[in-house]
Amino acid sequence: MTSPTDSAPIIVQPDSYLTLHYRIRLDSGPAAGSVFADSFDGNPATLQLGMGQWAPGMEAALVGRAEGARFSLDIPAAQAYGDRNPDLLQWVSRTVVEENAGAEAGFQPGDMVEFTAPNGARYAGVLKETGQDAMLFDFNHPLAGVDLHIDVSLLGVL
Repeated sequence: MTSPTDSAPIIVQPDSYLTLHYRIRLDSGPAAGSVFADSFDGNPATLQLGMGQWAPGMEAALVGRAEGARFSLDIPAAQAYGDRNPDLLQWVSRTVVEENAGAEAGFQPGDMVEFTAPNGARYAGVLKETGQDAMLFDFNHPLAGVDLHIDVSLLGVL
């Protein structure tokens, strides 16, 4: 029998369940330098790799790391949430918006609105501007096109 000090550290696998602290700082774009998320001042977070909680490129940067490790990652936009896609800026008729949110909903630019696709899938867009008969939505991920700096402390790996 080996003691805990004699055993090899547990290494993050592609399907690991993690307990960690992390801080995501935006390294490009209009909000460069701002912190998007930070768990270091509160309770640790949990993350199940392979479940889509983080972008695949961000998860891949965790694989192979040892439990107890503290490190920083610089993730370019293309490996994080992808580059911004101008085709995902789309005008949506007020009729469709009302069908999804109700006629009484009063949205302002910057609001996130959820829609249901014909196949039942849910998706969201950020309202950019309103027109007479339609509203312009940005269906890009909020972090699309943004390089990220991530500080990580791996507290537990299962």
